[in-house]
Amino acid sequence: MPELGQISGEQVAALTGLAPIAQDSGAMRGKRAIAGGRRLLRHVMFQAALVASYHNPVLKVFSDRLRAAGKPHKVFITAVARKLITITIAMCKARQKWNAQTA
Repeated sequence: MPELGQISGEQVAALTGLAPIAQDSGAMRGKRAIAGGRRLLRHVMFQAALVASYHNPVLKVFSDRLRAAGKPHKVFITAVARKLITITIAMCKARQKWNAQTA
């Protein structure tokens, strides 16, 4: 993603297909689902989030908190994927490498 350090987290989430899309009509409020964006990147981020939610100490705490709150599996994995993107954007802007001590 060449635009990674130049756009906001919400815009990156939409580009990767990890932004929730509303299914609302009038007074009815439907479920939110992720869709659109770059499909291949969304699948890669989902797999990376799946691994990170079990093995990365920082993201494991985040995913365990969501899991304890009763969130469905796909919901907390998608949240971890968005958090991975947010961390990546911050690292690109600061021109830093991953450091578990400062994360």
